Amino acid sequence: MLPLQIHLTLPPWIGDVADEGRRYASHEERVGLAVELSRQNVDRGGGGPFGAAVFDGHSGRLVAAGVNRVVSQGCSVAHAEMMAIMIAQQRLGRYRLNEDGGRYVLATSSQPCCQCYGASIWAGIDELLIGARSQDVEELTDFDEGPLPVDWVGELVRRDIAVHRDILREQARIVLADYGTTGTPY
Repeated sequence: MLPLQIHLTLPPWIGDVADEGRRYASHEERVGLAVELSRQNVDRGGGGPFGAAVFDGHSGRLVAAGVNRVVSQGCSVAHAEMMAIMIAQQRLGRYRLNEDGGRYVLATSSQPCCQCYGASIWAGIDELLIGARSQDVEELTDFDEGPLPVDWVGELVRRDIAVHRDILREQARIVLADYGTTGTPY
């Protein structure tokens, strides 16, 4: 019989890093959480050097957090952004996060790859906060971020998704560089 469900999990330490009770007011606080998630994921051997979080854009409340789980879960779509988006969708009970008129922010430790870029559009993300750039990822690690439209920022803006780049970029680059020197294939 063909499987009828899929089961993906985050590591149990996520709750120790991501504080549901805290209001993450600034871009730096939001990306700071994503970078810390990426750092912990590397330090704890849980996956690649990527972290992400979805926030309520009005209150600053954390809706969901994610880290890269591709190898540990045997699933190529288990990127940090995808995990955070899927958990936010499950928590809110809808596939398009902002369909209720709310505003949702995705903060990432690194610029989304081509998969996560597309998912951001379809999931109802209103604002994207980015730490490291894709060229940082490819320079400091063996990851291939895939193709994006030449004017990928403009494509998001045309869809009313605000984009803010280079937030805590150096801190995010440090995590990528540390991961890149380990040679760990996850």
